Amino acid sequence: MGRGFFVWASSVLLSCTLLWPSAIRASAVYEIQLPQVFLEGITYDLTVSSPAANRSAASQPTPLLRVDDFPYTPSRSDGEWIFSDVVVTGTGATGVILEISGEVVQQTEVSVIPAWVSILPPLVAIGVALLIRSVLPALMLGLWLGAWALEGLTAKGVFTGLFTSFEVYVANAVADYDHATIMLFTFMIAGMVGVISRNGGMRGIVEWIITGANSAKRGQLAVWSLGLLIFFDDYSNTLVVGNTSRSITDRLRISREKLAYLVDSTAAPLATVALVTTWIGYQVSLIGDAIAPLDDLTMSPYSIFLNSILYSFYPFMAILLVVLVITTGREFGPMLAAERRARSTGVTAPPVKSRVGQDDEAALAMKEGVPPRAFNALIPVAVMIVGILVGLYVTGEGDTIGEIVGSANSYRALMWASLAGALVAIVMTAAQRLLTLDEIVDGWVSGARFTFIAMIILVLAWSMSEISRELHTADFLIASLGDTLPAAALPAVIFVLAAFTAFSTGSSWGAMGILLPLVLPLCWAIMGMEGLTADKDYFILYSSVSGVLAGAVWGDHCSPISDTTVMSSLSAGCDHIEHVRTQLPYALLAGAAALGFGTLPTSFGLPWWVGMLGAAAVTVVGLRLLGQPVEDYRPD
Repeated sequence: MGRGFFVWASSVLLSCTLLWPSAIRASAVYEIQLPQVFLEGITYDLTVSSPAANRSAASQPTPLLRVDDFPYTPSRSDGEWIFSDVVVTGTGATGVILEISGEVVQQTEVSVIPAWVSILPPLVAIGVALLIRSVLPALMLGLWLGAWALEGLTAKGVFTGLFTSFEVYVANAVADYDHATIMLFTFMIAGMVGVISRNGGMRGIVEWIITGANSAKRGQLAVWSLGLLIFFDDYSNTLVVGNTSRSITDRLRISREKLAYLVDSTAAPLATVALVTTWIGYQVSLIGDAIAPLDDLTMSPYSIFLNSILYSFYPFMAILLVVLVITTGREFGPMLAAERRARSTGVTAPPVKSRVGQDDEAALAMKEGVPPRAFNALIPVAVMIVGILVGLYVTGEGDTIGEIVGSANSYRALMWASLAGALVAIVMTAAQRLLTLDEIVDGWVSGARFTFIAMIILVLAWSMSEISRELHTADFLIASLGDTLPAAALPAVIFVLAAFTAFSTGSSWGAMGILLPLVLPLCWAIMGMEGLTADKDYFILYSSVSGVLAGAVWGDHCSPISDTTVMSSLSAGCDHIEHVRTQLPYALLAGAAALGFGTLPTSFGLPWWVGMLGAAAVTVVGLRLLGQPVEDYRPD
């Protein structure tokens, strides 16, 4: 009986295979890529792919897509069918039907939500973080809200979204190779700091630098100068400068808030305008992809990038403001109270609220009896810096230094360098018998474990960025602006849009990646409509590119969910929310000067150097009017 049943079942299966309708076979050939939800009134480009992508277009029937009962015909690109400008009106659910040769092969429903909902998750996360001064619950709430929105704002989605936010988005953030690399080299650097703190290396640096940096002002200048030396990568700048300078600034009664500001406002602004950095390859590639369809634009992407630096007013104003604050000794906003607290009481660390970046000083204290030798810290740090440069060279390609560094795999370089620095610190400590093997391991673990909470926040910030992409937050922001802007107003609007996108997503690179492919074709089209495509009018294009790049850095500086903001808090040992509160007024001053007296007037034809001087003058005057003097400090 068993054999008879097997023969019968096989016959049925074979018959079904031979007699199944062709439409079903076609459905296995074509696959439609749909968003989780549609935003009402926002246009989408939907792709239908086929495993038979190598077949000619003539040998395949052209699919027809119906969305909300409206038919869309596709264009062919790289073996895929592209349905452009798909838009849905009304909320609830809409039907999506794929037809091949008049037969329905796929049919599904996709939820439609109001477009403005897409900006709620990052806004709620940011607002709650600033309100309760605790970023962990704020990010979790934002993730939950975003996952609920992606569930279509259904009653069931309130519960399923909670689990989806962690099961999908947090898990994806952790599983990402680049993200995992960032976490690993952060642990390595923090562990190295733990070892060189225990073996007396950090104390040696303090005693070495204190001979020249014998005041709070000179100490801040030393920190800033160290940041300028590590110009090629913002992550390296943040982690190295913050961790190595913390004991120096504590000795000179410089607040942890101030140290975090010095680190944060030097790293990214410098990396985005320096000619040889790990940012260049990413930025130039985005520009190249964005201008590829523009036949009338013959400039190279790298040339456009170089010209855009002249209009990158915010990075220059941010760096200038750091110098002015240090040299004048004037502070304003919450930073004024923080610096006066540190000077008068010697309490450099702010009250703990978020616990981000807080360390146990006793756990990282120098072992009694070991000599304070600066080279035990300087050599591992130097090895790490040299390792980064070598790693960038090895992993990069090109004929010039700019091309090599720009195309390099910065994550691999940072990983190799941090591991090398940690190993050198361990070997040097063991060779001099400063610590036992158990003490070395304990020192490394003590340094690394204080990054744990910061890493959690970093993962949640990455998850929030992914949710913002899934919700097409940037598309809503762009659509809200409309396409009726005059060309002269475009750079300023782009600057603000990029800042808000980076602020909402917590990622300057994410804002660049989202906006550049959309903004540059729009800018070129508007310039063409107004007859502004001559070489003399290219300043609008340059300023629009810098609007994205510089605006993204500005928004990143203001955002409590930014990865670099978190890492700056971490490396400086500063409460995260306090770092955001104290840095925000300075970022707003530099951003307002850059926008109002740099980007806006130059968009109407004013020479870039006049805009730079105007923005600098406003920055100087603004600090003079808002700032109050803080007394310098010289240790006995």
